[in-house]
Amino acid sequence: MSKDITRCGFVALIGAPNAGKSTITNNFVGSKVSIVSPKVQTTRTLVKGIGIYKNTQIIFLDTPGIFKPKRRLDKAMVTSAWDGVTDADMIVLVVDAKRGFDDETRSIIAKLNKRKIEAILVLNKIDLVQKDKLLGLTQSLNQEGNFKETFFVSAETGQNTEELYEYIANNLPESPWYYPEDQISDMPLKMLSAEIVREKLFLYLRQELPYELTVEPELWERREDGSIRAEITIYVARDSQKIIVLGRNGQMIKRIGQSARKEIEELLEERVHLFLFVKVRENWQDDAERYSLWGLKFQ
Repeated sequence: MSKDITRCGFVALIGAPNAGKSTITNNFVGSKVSIVSPKVQTTRTLVKGIGIYKNTQIIFLDTPGIFKPKRRLDKAMVTSAWDGVTDADMIVLVVDAKRGFDDETRSIIAKLNKRKIEAILVLNKIDLVQKDKLLGLTQSLNQEGNFKETFFVSAETGQNTEELYEYIANNLPESPWYYPEDQISDMPLKMLSAEIVREKLFLYLRQELPYELTVEPELWERREDGSIRAEITIYVARDSQKIIVLGRNGQMIKRIGQSARKEIEELLEERVHLFLFVKVRENWQDDAERYSLWGLKFQ
């Protein structure tokens, strides 16, 4: 590639929940821009992870996992994922190789076929799968879908990701870069910090509760000494949930706050004073304003 030619484009990462889309985004960018959790459906909105590969600026659209929606929030997340497909220059279907060819992946491929979309297939977590199983899975997926190329990666370890980024960079359109060279996301820092808090809630609380809460930044200001004061509110649906988030004598919220603050400080390389508040807001999933904050469509 000539040094005079620059390329730039949007790459939508789609797939079933927990396939590794956020890990691929963070691996490429080299910093956390999308939250990662062993639990499914952690990404709720479209996150842009921006990075440079040689002369190409790649803007990854890390979409929410596509699954069969049951609640209003679920429907908004799935809509956001397919909107990401519409906006992208390239589509990458990420499949959890360990989980295999499940119903959610089959449904996604059927929709890609219906729309006549030719995607790139990425089998992730190959370090957890035996080679013979991987070959059979690849055959089944390529028989079902219409894929330009297939890549085998482990986003967690970085195995084979270089080949994926090289291919993407070489196949995006010639264009000036859309963002400054040092920008890694279009998400405001206060929103990114709220996402980190939400990730810690997933990490420390029992499985179902995080789906019943939302996290919103209330204040983000720089103090006279150069440090940042951040106030973030965790909204839950019931008083019983508030008790769980706070923990006995406030120990749980303290633990969550300490872990989140440390990660935010590492990300920003600045001192942060983080204050977390827990409030009850019944039926927040039916509040259009909550969806607007995260760029989701209220349906």
